[in-house]
Amino acid sequence: MDKFFKISERGSNVKTEIIAGLTTFFAMAYIIVVNPNQIVGFSFDVPGISKIWNAVYIASIIAAVIGTLLYAFYAKLPFAQACGMGLNSFFFTSFVLPQIINGGDVIKGYQAGLVIILISGIVFLVLSFTGARTYLAKAMPDCIKKAMSAGIGLFIAFIGFQNVGIIQANQYTLVQFVKINSAKWADIAPAIIALLGFIIIVVLTKLNVKGAMLIGILATTVIYYLATWQLPSFEMTSFTAPFKDFAEIGITAIFKAESWKNAFSGEMIGSIFSVIMLIITFCMVDMFDTIGTLYGAASEANMLDENGDPVNMNKSMACDSIATVSGAVCGTSTVTTFVECSSGVAAGGRTGLTSLVTSLCFIVCLFLSPLASIIPAAATAPALIFVGVLMLKNFSKVDMSDIRNAVPAFLTLVMMPLTYSIANGIGIGSIAYVLITLFTGKFKAKDIPVTIIALLFVCKFVFGAI
Repeated sequence: MDKFFKISERGSNVKTEIIAGLTTFFAMAYIIVVNPNQIVGFSFDVPGISKIWNAVYIASIIAAVIGTLLYAFYAKLPFAQACGMGLNSFFFTSFVLPQIINGGDVIKGYQAGLVIILISGIVFLVLSFTGARTYLAKAMPDCIKKAMSAGIGLFIAFIGFQNVGIIQANQYTLVQFVKINSAKWADIAPAIIALLGFIIIVVLTKLNVKGAMLIGILATTVIYYLATWQLPSFEMTSFTAPFKDFAEIGITAIFKAESWKNAFSGEMIGSIFSVIMLIITFCMVDMFDTIGTLYGAASEANMLDENGDPVNMNKSMACDSIATVSGAVCGTSTVTTFVECSSGVAAGGRTGLTSLVTSLCFIVCLFLSPLASIIPAAATAPALIFVGVLMLKNFSKVDMSDIRNAVPAFLTLVMMPLTYSIANGIGIGSIAYVLITLFTGKFKAKDIPVTIIALLFVCKFVFGAI
């Protein structure tokens, strides 16, 4: 095992890798339930929606297992994959919601959408194995590369703050801090307990306690149930309905001629131009979400090569694209490298053994209710916030004395959390870099790849922004 995963070579050990794998799982396990919820848009009273939910529930787990095992045994990196947030909501608004509004067949809309995801995954796969994806990633300006991990850190922290209500919506200022003095304990308990959990992780880390992240998650879980006088619920799921619906409408969808007809007939999705833009949008967002996550996580793990690029990048890209194709075949939206895997990296994960442990946890969830139901958001949010702290240090490497570096890096940093998208942050930063470079007379041949990226994002924002 040590030789296969190169555990000692990367300065790790089996215990650390197992703890890191568990940390990653607990940080991202919420996707098991959240993904089917997002794809059906919480429209549970619509006929056929429950069948889609069941199918996507099983498909989401299988896709996560396949994608994460690829990282474990092929790329041998401590990363994990699951259905991308944002992309699943876009799937709902593009394929399921129109059928709800028009009184159509939501199952047919869902299955037509899977065809689009499959095609975008195949395009993704071709770009990966031809090296085009890796070329585009490495051609990114150095200032944007360095800002990616910091931006992802802010994004992860923002997700953590939101998950427990520390940061809440406000109709006037968009966001606000939790109102501690004017709410019931039950309403503010998750926020208060999460802040306490964050301090626990910080203190344990400062004291150099091994497994500080996982210990913090488990300790905060205990505090949460004691402070709220609740008992954890852990129920066996029905063995019949989810697997039955998965077999009937999920994994069989792309093998039906009707699904392909609906995807291109124009009746469900629209004109061929709309279809093309959907394929490009899903492909682009997946590509740059993955690129951003890889740079961020690899930087945190000190797994960058001499050029500042992630090691085994070609294999990582291949893992991601294969997982997207597998996800479409199974019956779920785009699968991507999950930003929350940075929590496992921060816990010491350095090899594919971390990914193997995470994938085994997902397998268990096929037959039991999600393990995330035991670990509350109040316990995982502190880990996400702390990862944000760790990843923000990379921004100090940006040369802020040169405005051509400073502005694109700044926009990449802030636009990830503000637009709730890693890809948008990279896109806006790239556009800014190209415009500044062009109008200051600094444009060179090496800037052509980032210019292509910027133009693609302009098209995305104009025709298919999510």
